[in-house]
Amino acid sequence: MKKIFFTIILYMALFNIVLGAASSGDSSQSNYKKGSSIILKAKKLEEKGKIEKAKKRYEKALKYLIKSNKEKPNQPDTLNYLGFALRKTGNLKEAEKYYLIGLGIDPNHNGINEYLGELYINTNRMELAKERLEVLKSCNCEEYQELKELIDRE
Repeated sequence: MKKIFFTIILYMALFNIVLGAASSGDSSQSNYKKGSSIILKAKKLEEKGKIEKAKKRYEKALKYLIKSNKEKPNQPDTLNYLGFALRKTGNLKEAEKYYLIGLGIDPNHNGINEYLGELYINTNRMELAKERLEVLKSCNCEEYQELKELIDRE
């Protein structure tokens, strides 16, 4: 009887270890997913004119994205969203740093090029914005169209 009880306890312990390992996954990916999901929700709020609510969401997203970047540094998508959230919360200098680090890793990253171009427009550096547009020129993507529209309005 003791042997059966011990065997059951051993199987339960092993099952919990395996289950825990399987569910823990890559926490940097999990943090990235959470942060990017919050950013998408914040964008929708911003489109509806709910700027303060959106800003709070961007601040919340930053916490996850910073964790993701610490766990798995220098992933261009993470750096892109870090820059984006920082820009949306008004921290333009810090946002630019993350965008530039991302471009150092992936100079053709569509999102970084678009968002950095937008930052340059917001800081009255139109020539630099046009350089970002030139990088996007051959991508045939929405990032090119969106940045071009913003530049054309200026």
